[in-house]
Amino acid sequence: MSEKQRYFIELTYDGTAYHGWQVQPNAVTVQELLDRSLATVLRQPVETLGCGRTDTGVHATQFFAHLDVEAMDLGPSAVDQKTIHSLNAVLPKDIAIKRILPVHNEAHARFDATQRSYEYHIHFEKDPFRLNRSWELRDKPDIALMNAAAKMMMGYTDFSCFSKSNTQTFTNNCKISRAEWVEHEGGIVFHISADRFLRNMVRAIVGTLMEIGRKEMEPEGIRRIIESKNRGNAGTSVPACGLYLTEVKYPYLLESTI
Repeated sequence: MSEKQRYFIELTYDGTAYHGWQVQPNAVTVQELLDRSLATVLRQPVETLGCGRTDTGVHATQFFAHLDVEAMDLGPSAVDQKTIHSLNAVLPKDIAIKRILPVHNEAHARFDATQRSYEYHIHFEKDPFRLNRSWELRDKPDIALMNAAAKMMMGYTDFSCFSKSNTQTFTNNCKISRAEWVEHEGGIVFHISADRFLRNMVRAIVGTLMEIGRKEMEPEGIRRIIESKNRGNAGTSVPACGLYLTEVKYPYLLESTI
């Protein structure tokens, strides 16, 4: 048997039909279908490990996973189009493979990621083309107030107040490098980037900022919530349909052999 090689696989998916990324019993997930398709095309057992986990209904325009399989002939461009085409042919239409890249055998899709970015999309008029891809609201919130609070968040690192309870993490510290709302094609989009995120963190942040945008709380209220470290003081989590994982960065350049 030939020695196994580690690869990064870049994919994108519409999460509407799935119970998130990670394999779980009695539910269809993206990872389950990806592993099954890889095993079929490569004709060997495959287990992927993702760069993180997305919840039920959450989308990803960029997602990475790594896998260890017998070495594939990727050619000089390190992009095996035949394998990619074969995988995309057997995967559902809402999951697409973009690239397959050889990496060193210690490269880790989850632990090596230095930054992740998310977007949360909101629109204000009924639009069938945004169904399950954006959160529809009737009234537009005050973006200036929400951005004032978002800017204050960046001065903190402990975001226990925005995390689901009883998660198996050693720390609730995160370093946020961007947090802002921008207007976009009949709606608004929240952009947030950090070195790591806690479970449910982005949806809880958006729910809290929406209370500020509706003028139910002053922007300074975000400080009291964060400093309380109590999830019960933060806003309600917003629906998953508007959330997208959009970018994952690594300390190495994912172009060819690392």
